[in-house]
Amino acid sequence: MRIADCGFQVKREIFQFEISRLCIGDFAIADYRSSFSIRNPQSAIRNRQSAIDMRLKDKVALITGAGMGMGRAASLLFAREGARIAVLDINAEAGEETAALVRSDGGEAAFFRCDVGVEENVKKSVADAVTAFGKLNILFNNAGVLWRDRDFEVTRTDERIWDRVMGINLKGPVFVCKYGIPELIRQGGGSVITTSSISALLGYKRAQDAYTASKGALISLSRSIAVVYADKKVRSNIIHPGFVDTPMQKELSEEAKQGIAQLVPLRRLAQPLDIAYCALFLASDESSYITGAEIVVDGGLTISGA
Repeated sequence: MRIADCGFQVKREIFQFEISRLCIGDFAIADYRSSFSIRNPQSAIRNRQSAIDMRLKDKVALITGAGMGMGRAASLLFAREGARIAVLDINAEAGEETAALVRSDGGEAAFFRCDVGVEENVKKSVADAVTAFGKLNILFNNAGVLWRDRDFEVTRTDERIWDRVMGINLKGPVFVCKYGIPELIRQGGGSVITTSSISALLGYKRAQDAYTASKGALISLSRSIAVVYADKKVRSNIIHPGFVDTPMQKELSEEAKQGIAQLVPLRRLAQPLDIAYCALFLASDESSYITGAEIVVDGGLTISGA
């Protein structure tokens, strides 16, 4: 059958250009097609790139635990994608350093000292962030503690340790959502991202039961937020990191880290940027139809049976 028989008019200056992988910075956009004029194909590619370069353009992200590790990596990555960053951390020196790094990289950031386990701290930090940036679009509940030397199985964990872990790991996200979600709603919706852990999915012989219980509770909290605020266009999702090479793992020797890495199918620990890229996807409009979900970022550890 001739093309003309189908009623198509084919112009010789138009063709289909296929790109299997277009790399932008450190991120890869996979498999898309674009039609453009053969007279200026490079211009068409640049136009396509400019449309997707800044994945968080004009958005404001509030990130807790942003002084180091995954929070710092997310702050830098989100800023490179166009977001302005409210850096929250209890450690003023680390938080100020993250904000300075964002600014030196060409981004915009402000630091707000905050103990997320104290409601008034969170309330003030959210209000101050809105004053500084005018709005909030993204909440990244990333702050958390893991105290291997104090958090044991339930029969040995002191009540004060239990309460403090719950205060930071569970009440922190509750308070951030309590005061942050109304700000997202004022902007017509937004994204809530919460860092849980594969500890919430598995049992370990070496127990940290306060940590594990707090991370498990975040799953239910995120699901409830996803359902309750869906009509306000607020999405809520969980990230379950595996072993990430951050200051939280500072008690582990290099030998211990290598031993853990050998249990991971991908044969390495995660780097903070591995988690930050997942958070970036959930923060962006690319995940606009994803809510109430859990994404495991563990190099295949939980499915390996190790």
